[in-house]
Amino acid sequence: MNRGLTGRYVPSIAGGYACQAFIPAPLPPNPSLEINGKLQARLAEAHIALGRLDAISSLLPDTKLFLYSYVRKEAVMSSQIEGTQSSLSDLMLYEMAAQPGVPMDDVQEVSCYVNALTLGVERIKQGNPITIRLVKELHQALMTSGRGIQRSPGEFRTNQVWIGGHRADEATFVPPPANEIAACWSELEKFLNDIPEAIEPVIKAALMHVQFETIHPFMDGNGRLGRLLIPLILAQAGVLHEPLLYLSVFFKKHRQTYYERLQQVRLTGDWESWLLFFVDAITATATQAVATAQQLNQLLAVDKAKLAHLGRLAGSAKQILEALFNQPIVSINLLVEKTGLTPATIGKALDAMENTLGLVRELTGQKRNRVYAYSAYIDILNQE
Repeated sequence: MNRGLTGRYVPSIAGGYACQAFIPAPLPPNPSLEINGKLQARLAEAHIALGRLDAISSLLPDTKLFLYSYVRKEAVMSSQIEGTQSSLSDLMLYEMAAQPGVPMDDVQEVSCYVNALTLGVERIKQGNPITIRLVKELHQALMTSGRGIQRSPGEFRTNQVWIGGHRADEATFVPPPANEIAACWSELEKFLNDIPEAIEPVIKAALMHVQFETIHPFMDGNGRLGRLLIPLILAQAGVLHEPLLYLSVFFKKHRQTYYERLQQVRLTGDWESWLLFFVDAITATATQAVATAQQLNQLLAVDKAKLAHLGRLAGSAKQILEALFNQPIVSINLLVEKTGLTPATIGKALDAMENTLGLVRELTGQKRNRVYAYSAYIDILNQE
């Protein structure tokens, strides 16, 4: 539906140039959303896919093991949308104090995303609502190292920013002036906490994302934080018991459409086209996550069976494989901590797992401080 402009423009100054900043109207949209036959059908598909995703615990020995790597995959993809070059392997190497193959700032930003998401999940499970306080706390966690330290962690911006273009008067979009952010967020907070009325969680998450990106409340990190809030809303509503839905792969793959749909909402009020895109993102992402879980589960079963060929080392190798399923890039010291085996036993088992079975790969080429990757596991996570 073409509702026209979904807010108002006010004069502002950014970077020394006069511009028109956009202040969005409060949610929900007015006139109301048109949930017609096509959108209703695609929304139903998204809910079916979410139901399958929520049942993922029946497919895996331990959902938390899957969550460990899947959260890190989302952190990598969400950060790549913002221009970082870190891979999943880089992140896992960094977390073990090993040397990643990209600039340290890049991998630190991704690691901060993991910390912010983990904190958000913890707060939601404690029963905390999504408020200004929580969002600022998550932003603080997101920006605690790397380039973010200089970008006012945990504080709303105090200056006018713009998006696209090298000067504000030629920008693609100019978010609200700093003195309007608190009022805009106050309205969004009411909407998120069902004031004056409750709204279906998937639609709430979709509308929130556009509004958050439009308000653009922080100096930096808005895109990552706006994407991070999506699984938190669904977890808070009980749609998912674990925050296993991460849309950054889909958004990155369809980046141009993603930005166009956001902008069309602001310019024409076409929320319905954005919703179609958003529910398709949910369906595709949830379906892929279930397939990934099934593949990982099958991989573990197949690779465990191969260990029988290692004779006396099979028992130790099984413990190592289970540790690798938890964390697919490890050092010998980390395996000592996780399995209780001696370094010598672990070294022999890893040599056999690498040279006899081809299950692991040593990454450093060094005699000391060796790091091993469960390559097939990482390949499954990276396949999209």
